[in-house]
Order: sequence, then C-alpha cells, then structure tokens
Amino acid sequence: MENTTTAAESRPSDGATGPDRRGVPRRRTAAGWAGLVVLAVGVLVLGVFVGLVGPLFAIACDSCPDGVRGPQRFGDALIATARYVVPLATLGTIVGMFHPRGGARVAGIGLAALVMLLFLMLALGLSNT
Repeated sequence: MENTTTAAESRPSDGATGPDRRGVPRRRTAAGWAGLVVLAVGVLVLGVFVGLVGPLFAIACDSCPDGVRGPQRFGDALIATARYVVPLATLGTIVGMFHPRGGARVAGIGLAALVMLLFLMLALGLSNT
C-alpha cells in the first residue's frame, strides 16, 4: 500500500517536539533594545539633517553673487521632498524598527532611503533653468 500522507500531515503540531514556533520572533534583550534606541536616534538625526540642511545644500552656489542658485526648475519638488517625504520616511523607519519583526534591517533600509532622498534633493537643486 502507498503512503499518501504528506510530511506536514504526519507531523503533530503539539506533540513531543513542542508547538511549531517558526513564525514567532525571538524576544529582544536589554542590549537589543538599547541598540534599537541608538539606531532610532541615528535615524532621527539623519532625518533632521536631510530635512533641514539638504535643501540648503541643494540651492547653495559658490560662484553666485548672493550664494544661492537662481530660479529653480524643480523648486516645488525640492520643498515637497524636504517637507513631506523626509519626515514620512523617518517616521516610517522608526515605527518599523520597533515592530516585532523589524529591527536593524529596517533601520539600514531607512538610513539608505534617507541618504537617497538627500541625493535626490541635491539633484533637484542642481537642475536649474
């Protein structure tokens, strides 16, 4: 006679080996929480830097008489990025870090996104008419 049961059907979920806990994340230790807090502060500092100083870097000009580039082609997009996108990226990163499945990976992705937003703002500031 053939064996028609699969491995999942023949394995008990609560048997001698215990419950199936593959989807449950491990609990964080005190050092893990401290690391997340340090990363969150780093994300906040970079977010403030990108949001406040990024547009100033984008419109700065060494050879211009007043130190600011002339009329900006994408000035509205630059302001919208600094005012709305950067704070949302910062807040989303911090919320994602403290999610049970988040952590350092979310912080790394968020930091990379903030750096890319800084480069985006610099590119928007360099493209003038």
